[in-house]
Amino acid sequence: MSSKMQASLEISLYPLTEKYEEKVIDFILKMKSYPELEIETNGISTQVFGNYDDLMKMLTSEMKDWLEKNNGIFVLKIAGGSLKQENLPKSLIG
Repeated sequence: MSSKMQASLEISLYPLTEKYEEKVIDFILKMKSYPELEIETNGISTQVFGNYDDLMKMLTSEMKDWLEKNNGIFVLKIAGGSLKQENLPKSLIG
């Protein structure tokens, strides 16, 4: 039985290799293959929103697969609830 708790993830990937941009793009595309998760990407990081269990399942699978094949660093922030911009207090949105 899957949890109904929503979660927000901010993830950055720093491949320790040449052609790092291709590696980052490939990882983002893998995350986007999970239709149950909402992915928003900008120039600094990628945000992932969805069910906590679905989010953690994706992370466990995709990070392990990536790290088995590549050398790099992941930086993560995980929060309970949906921290999408439309859910923030109006005073924080510029």
